[in-house]
Amino acid sequence: MTKRMDQKFADLKAEGRPALVTYFMAGDPDYDTSLEIMKALPLAGADVIELGAPFSDPMADGPAIQLAGQRALKAGQTLAKTLQMARDFRKTDNTTPLVLMGYYNPIYVYGVERFLDEALEAGLDGLIVVDLPAEMDDELCIPALKRDINFIRLATPTTDERRLPKVLTNTSGFVYYVSMTGITGSALPDPSKISAAVERIKSHTALPVCVGFGVKTAEHARRIGASADGVVVGTAIVNQVATSLDSEGKASPDTVQAVATFVRGLSSGVHAARLAAAE
Repeated sequence: MTKRMDQKFADLKAEGRPALVTYFMAGDPDYDTSLEIMKALPLAGADVIELGAPFSDPMADGPAIQLAGQRALKAGQTLAKTLQMARDFRKTDNTTPLVLMGYYNPIYVYGVERFLDEALEAGLDGLIVVDLPAEMDDELCIPALKRDINFIRLATPTTDERRLPKVLTNTSGFVYYVSMTGITGSALPDPSKISAAVERIKSHTALPVCVGFGVKTAEHARRIGASADGVVVGTAIVNQVATSLDSEGKASPDTVQAVATFVRGLSSGVHAARLAAAE
């Protein structure tokens, strides 16, 4: 699979800490501001970036990410512009793994082969497509893997022992464990339950397991990172963007810095995670 992703997780394993995986919505609140946010993430401590592709019917997303997608679409963000954002990011950063996260419909309309060719050229390392089950691997997953683009699958608390091997088939890069049922932005689950879930998934795969949904603070990141290979933060970052906007919903001088400051705090949490686990 793509070298950037494998190398990043190998480096972090050697360092003895989990990854900080940060999600933001491409085009929120506008193209230029979100590109600056994207560039600021690795400097603030993000190890992997999930680039959200806005969609008009985001059924798996909570209110914060739905609103971010609406702001992005209103500002003119398209899938083509999201791919361009990856290209623009790669002009100054060729090491941070990039994962595009979104829904299948815009990719289908764009054209699967065209999308994958441009995704590879733009420097994307992986895809998370939340509404494509394993039974539909021929649609996008297999063609992506043939181009060495990781296809990252989601596992949940309801993914039982019979279903899990199917979910993990053709999964690469890492496994994204959604630590609770429901929409994004929910409350933080019990860390002891997360630890057990991570162990269960790892009994079926050698891939890193990253845990998300509900992470809002450095302490949350530390507690989850004590058992997971990565901590995924999305809604809390999107909220930093939203609360920094001016009265007209436009970017303020504080928008990029608000996100960077917040991510630095999360980074301190994942850096402390393994130390805490050893105590």
